[in-house]
Amino acid sequence: MDKFDQAIIGQLKINARQSVSAIADAVNLSRSAVTERIKKLERQGQIRGYQVLLSESQKAGVSAYFEIQHQCTRCSNIVKVFQVIPEVLTCHGITGDMDLLVYVQTDSMQRLHEIREYLDAEPDIVKIKTHVVMSEWINNLG
Repeated sequence: MDKFDQAIIGQLKINARQSVSAIADAVNLSRSAVTERIKKLERQGQIRGYQVLLSESQKAGVSAYFEIQHQCTRCSNIVKVFQVIPEVLTCHGITGDMDLLVYVQTDSMQRLHEIREYLDAEPDIVKIKTHVVMSEWINNLG
């Protein structure tokens, strides 16, 4: 993948719906060259597809982050608590006052509350902070 392919991909990341002409202008190539390069990148699997990403405010359900502080000697000892909750999408060990950052997506605020109560009942969890996602400004994860 050369600098032109990288520039094309960069443009597609900004707006995958922009015209080939706009991409061609941005990367200083002809429309036909950009079209061929995009087709080649798709055939090679460099570009696997295009998708619609909704802002958090447009999604059904509720997303939240839990900051977790626990009293286990190792984070790996408490992770089992989160593995049984299907709504948990990520669980990261972090630095600072809290030990873990857990991201959940639920169907309802009621379900988020149930998960929070389940975690509150866990004796090794000392402190929980809940941050409900109100809107999403940037998501480069796809």
